[in-house]
Amino acid sequence: MNIEFTPNEARVIGCLLEKEVTTPDQYPLSLNALTNACNQKTNRDPVLELSESVVQQSVDSLMKKHLVSDRSAGYGGRVTKYKHRFCNTEFGSLKFSAQELGIICVLLLRGPQTPGELRARTNRMCTFTDAAHVEATLANLMAREDGPFIARLPRAPGARESRYAHLFSGHLESVDEPAAAEESAAGTATLSQRVQQLEERVRRLQEEMDAITALSTAMPAPTAD
Repeated sequence: MNIEFTPNEARVIGCLLEKEVTTPDQYPLSLNALTNACNQKTNRDPVLELSESVVQQSVDSLMKKHLVSDRSAGYGGRVTKYKHRFCNTEFGSLKFSAQELGIICVLLLRGPQTPGELRARTNRMCTFTDAAHVEATLANLMAREDGPFIARLPRAPGARESRYAHLFSGHLESVDEPAAAEESAAGTATLSQRVQQLEERVRRLQEEMDAITALSTAMPAPTAD
């Protein structure tokens, strides 16, 4: 995979992917509609305030990369409209399932997220049968021969789930097997230490009990008056 976006390009592609699925009657998008989509207050992180000129610069850059096309004829109007050529088109070999596309789109628009967040936030674009379905899709996006397209980030202290990020804006280190094994070994070592401490405490208590028993045995029995 050799696609690399700037942050603004990632936002533009994410918006085009989203609107193609969620509002197909309004797709392709004019520059004004695309700018509004980039600057939405909902379903975006971070929230941006891009000008049309800045969005146009990103669109022009993506067109040079053959990832966006513009058409002024054939869409029933004079206004130039834009559509992506990023994936699932006749212009390239990059193909995603509806679930894979939903995850990538939401990651482009909202940054790193947990599997639970991804399942909830992709519901307008696709459907997951359960949490295992999300996990399987994430695993596939990390393991595909033409990828990887996403990476698993190190789990934050106290966090219940790891977060995942897209790799279309540069490489990110995932939590690999050696790291996971090291973490597991550390947990095992901690448990072993606790067991040793408990065993040592039991041993000391047993010694104290033996000493008390020996002392009681050595004491003379009381005599009757």
